Amino acid sequence: MKIILIGIQGSGKSTQGNLLSRQLKIPYLSTGHIFREIAKKKNKIGRYIKLIMNTGLLVPDIKTIEIVNSYISKPEYKNGYILDGFPRTLNQAKHFKNNVDKVILFELSHQDALWRLSHRVSVENRDDDTLIALRKRVELFDKTIKPIIRFYEKERKLITIDAKKPIRTINQEILNSLGKKRVKNQIKEWQKKKKSIIAIVGLHGSGKTEAATYFRKKEVPIVTFGDIVNNYIDKNKLAHNEETHRRIRNDLRIEYGKEAFAVLNLEKIKEVLKKNTVIVIDGLRSWEEYAYLKKHLLGVKIHLLVLFTYKELRYRRIRNRKYKSRVYGKNRDWSEIFESNMGPTIASADFIIDNNQTRDELYDNLEHVFRIIYYS
Repeated sequence: MKIILIGIQGSGKSTQGNLLSRQLKIPYLSTGHIFREIAKKKNKIGRYIKLIMNTGLLVPDIKTIEIVNSYISKPEYKNGYILDGFPRTLNQAKHFKNNVDKVILFELSHQDALWRLSHRVSVENRDDDTLIALRKRVELFDKTIKPIIRFYEKERKLITIDAKKPIRTINQEILNSLGKKRVKNQIKEWQKKKKSIIAIVGLHGSGKTEAATYFRKKEVPIVTFGDIVNNYIDKNKLAHNEETHRRIRNDLRIEYGKEAFAVLNLEKIKEVLKKNTVIVIDGLRSWEEYAYLKKHLLGVKIHLLVLFTYKELRYRRIRNRKYKSRVYGKNRDWSEIFESNMGPTIASADFIIDNNQTRDELYDNLEHVFRIIYYS
């Protein structure tokens, strides 16, 4: 199902978009997300979009239409999508080539929109949102959206929702308008058939925990390989330093082989996979761990997601931690690459994310990877 959300800023589109994405099992995205993704690319179109965004100008209609049409033709959107922030003009609506099924209009008065937005500004303390700017934004939306509404009304695709109602009520009304209800046999109409594991790989300090935090927010279960060592150290009141960590890791690998952490976590992984189609492993290291899981989890696709971060930044991140702030250095790096045999695992990555930028950029890249794995 292909759905467009239209509504004034503050009308609750993102809240409902994320809810519907989980319920209908289709990705939710905005034109802002699309442009941010493209602006990262080191090519002509990427530099062009980055320049437009940095100058605060709007991307011309013809280029916006071309970009959006191309972007959502990717495999992860073939089963449908929920699109927010497009079209913004009648011309864009007329030239959108993706056979939209439904357009949901979130109706909210100017007064209510301004109240919500001004409250959001006071809570978030955003310098770029003044009351005057908000009023101009609301007025501009009103002028541009009316022709788009009339266009989709003629197409018989428009659904109008009262955005003042409670979130749960709005959600149920949208589902009803789409011919669905909040019951298992209908909400779970589309299911991912093949089970998948996203195995996060990276040197210490590369951002594995932050990546796991992102997936946890998406309600994806996490199995953390490092918990075995950390729990042992905490239980026995030992010091979290490189010497202790290395000794315990090596003792486990002497007893179970270089696939030790996969062996010790296998039953837990199987149990979590029974109830979930996608899970995340935080901290897979050795090639032997990867090979062991492939051998014992037949029919499960294992995706190696490698995080790359420069050494100086990794060390700085670790020093700033409250927990395990002394577990880093050249010896730790060499131990992971050679003693843990992480080198072949990194070299075989299905996805590599450059994590030398901001958290928001990391999250955008993780979202892109997740959509490819989950929706393709």
